[in-house]
Amino acid sequence: MIQCVAQWHLLLSSFFFLPKGVSMVELSPKTNLLEQTSSKYVLDDVKEANLYRDVFSYDEVPKIAFNHRRVPISMPEEIWITDTSFRDGQQSVNPYTAEQIADLYEMMSRLGGPYGRIRQTEFFVYSEKDRKAVELCKQKNLRFPEITTWIRASKKDFQLVKDLEIKETGILVSCSDYHIFKKLGKTRKQALEMYLGTVKDAFDAGLVPRCHLEDITRADFYGFVLPFVTALQELSDEAGIPVKIRACDTMGYGVPFSGTALPRSVPGIIYGLQHYTGVPSEMLEWHGHNDFYKAVSNATAAWLYGACAVNCSLLGIGERTGNVPLEAMVFEYASLRGSFDGMEPKVVTEIAEYFTNEIGYKIPTSTPFVGRDFNVTRAGIHADGLLKDEEIYNIFNTEKILGRAATVLISKTSGLAGIAYWINDYFRLKGEEQVAKNDELVIALKEWVDEIYEAGRVTSLAVNEITDKIDELAPGRFQK
Repeated sequence: MIQCVAQWHLLLSSFFFLPKGVSMVELSPKTNLLEQTSSKYVLDDVKEANLYRDVFSYDEVPKIAFNHRRVPISMPEEIWITDTSFRDGQQSVNPYTAEQIADLYEMMSRLGGPYGRIRQTEFFVYSEKDRKAVELCKQKNLRFPEITTWIRASKKDFQLVKDLEIKETGILVSCSDYHIFKKLGKTRKQALEMYLGTVKDAFDAGLVPRCHLEDITRADFYGFVLPFVTALQELSDEAGIPVKIRACDTMGYGVPFSGTALPRSVPGIIYGLQHYTGVPSEMLEWHGHNDFYKAVSNATAAWLYGACAVNCSLLGIGERTGNVPLEAMVFEYASLRGSFDGMEPKVVTEIAEYFTNEIGYKIPTSTPFVGRDFNVTRAGIHADGLLKDEEIYNIFNTEKILGRAATVLISKTSGLAGIAYWINDYFRLKGEEQVAKNDELVIALKEWVDEIYEAGRVTSLAVNEITDKIDELAPGRFQK
């Protein structure tokens, strides 16, 4: 086990006196330009919390400020997804059983493919059930996703992770003054000293620490975040053990737009961590929440501006409005790279069915990719387009990619085209077997549907209602 330098506190004490703005000019291997690559920012140990009240006035919607400072897009050569379904995700639903976790883990491995596009997943390890889940997953002998943990910052917990033969663990290192002053009751210097001591304990246990910089989108980026991450990098160099940085948008305040001001700018955060502290892309990860509907776009921005990893959960299940949906980033990946690179998107449908049938989780019906009705239309005019060519009203070949054909529901707005499309889809009719919207059966069904809704019906018709009526109107014509 590689030991951290015994005099790490000397590094810390000298760090506070680094002159602000000291930098180096080096030739960048990325751009082949001379760049100011490493500026040292000293800790701004303020006496009062900086709560950015001009942006975060609690009685108003948070403001999005622009400063028109643009940073370059710099997507890494390789990008991937990490998972927090069994950690953050479990905090907002009834806990999964150990067996359910093992099943989902196996499906996640198949979804991520042989190249580990879903690279890691994290677990709690406090209870006997948590540890059983870890053991069941380890018994599957799958290379990906790698099993990691999330623990409290204590030597006892570090030893627990080590005993489970797990190499990496997450550590909470809250970085906004909301947390440092209001939650921890500490100064910035006290918090930094505590965090660095905790990281040293992880090094002493032979673990790779993954530092979760909670609430980074309300933190003083230059006065705390950069000095802290720089100190982490120097401590890592001394120990010879890498440190991972997870930038956590705990409250969903991040914005992906170019030219937005810190602390809310996702491009600015990712660029700044790389440019001013030297965190390599493969050690940089984004963790977002969806409070302002920006979880997916923020995660995509993190990839675009230099983070290799985005942290997600299955179906987006997580605190409050949820995390970044893992299945969404599977499709973002394919959109950005032009390929799934070995991922198996049909497993997304398996996972959705497992949540519904085995776990009993109710997926909102209109949820993209996994909701019951995500590629279902009720409008007659849309159904007419589907009948002529499904590409007109379907986002892509959902049957080929997700194993789910585009379909329609029959209601008062379905029209002749909607009924014809439903019959062809349900009975899997192809070519000359297909019915047209002027078929006598279709016309008769349309009259029946109109009568039902004129009598006061408001809901869509169930499958068995439609098939029973078809059997009545055309007995024996189709085989179910």
